[in-house]
Amino acid sequence: MSTLVMKFGGTSVADLKRIENAAEKIAREHAAGHKCAVVVSAMSGVTNQLVAWCNELTVDHDAREYDAVVATGEQVTAGLMAIALQKRSINARSWQGWQAGIISTQAHGRARIQDIQSQPLLDALDRGEVPVVAGFQGISEDGRITTLGRGGSDTSAVALAAALKADRCDIYTDVDGVYTTDPRVVPQARKLKKIAFEEMLEMASVGAKVLQIRSVELAMKCGMNLQVLSSLDAPIGSELPGTLLVKEEDMLESHVISGVTCSKDEAKITLHAVADKPGMAASYVRPLANAGITIDMIVQNVASDGLTDITFTVPRTDLSRALKALEGANLGARDIVSDDKVAKVSVVGIGMRNHPEVPLQMFETLASNQINIQAIGTSEIKISVLIDEKDAGKAVSALHAAFELDKIA
Repeated sequence: MSTLVMKFGGTSVADLKRIENAAEKIAREHAAGHKCAVVVSAMSGVTNQLVAWCNELTVDHDAREYDAVVATGEQVTAGLMAIALQKRSINARSWQGWQAGIISTQAHGRARIQDIQSQPLLDALDRGEVPVVAGFQGISEDGRITTLGRGGSDTSAVALAAALKADRCDIYTDVDGVYTTDPRVVPQARKLKKIAFEEMLEMASVGAKVLQIRSVELAMKCGMNLQVLSSLDAPIGSELPGTLLVKEEDMLESHVISGVTCSKDEAKITLHAVADKPGMAASYVRPLANAGITIDMIVQNVASDGLTDITFTVPRTDLSRALKALEGANLGARDIVSDDKVAKVSVVGIGMRNHPEVPLQMFETLASNQINIQAIGTSEIKISVLIDEKDAGKAVSALHAAFELDKIA
């Protein structure tokens, strides 16, 4: 008898009809003899409304009370799902995060799971019950409700799967798996049957919205079998219709490139004519770090007359705060300019480790399409370029074709 954790995202429980649909899938797994634990997100749009109410009262709200408010969305879904399962003669009950023993840090709004006291859930599974756990939330050591950040229900599900020693964690969403690129941009995009954890991490970090990065990190660390599949299609997780995230050594044959991603959440900042001296990098990173702003791609020009230009990217939503922090840091720049009409396009694949021609092929493809590269960032299995936002769709399509991703079976 396998133990499964089944997670349903906001679009999968958007209304009562979809909750009933999800309950049918759970019932089919349960009838097949599996022990099933369920994790649910808030119904689509509910969290946004709860956040808006908090902000409407005051943008300087108490983070602890903010968490108490926004955590209610998942609690409602958990109760409704338990009712839908009981309607199908399944012994189910809802569990809030604190009842499920999910202990987190005290960083409200972005808490991290520290421990899961799983024995009550294990006992429930042994009794044949189906626990329906409210995702996205936990409880801090001082007894306050916490939330894990947007997309945190994915992390809740993987963490619970690890704590329960589940055989697999199925993430049901509105897409039927992980694709070589966004099918809305490139109709020829192909669904991947398997993808290595490392590849999924890179794809999630550079624009793929399928899974929260922390959930992939946790699944890789725990060696948890993780599947992404659609809640709107007929098959259930045990029929393996989606994309499986696996260890690299479990990939029988690696494609050189597995995917092309695009992120339009970037903004570029350039510091003109700053002193070319030791400590300069720290001087502009420090005010951004103090403001909680992460930087990504960095380009520093060759110095001339003791001066240089430095370009880097920040999340687009943080651009105004970043400029304010830099202007108050007295960096000695001639001027600071920004551009929020840029996009980051990346190719990802564990196979590129052994194929040094990949960068050349990528750059030649962009050049032949008259697409200018503004910055470059790399890792062992990823190459990212910063380009003009208006060229993003053309770049993704061209790279997808150049690496023949439409031929992946």
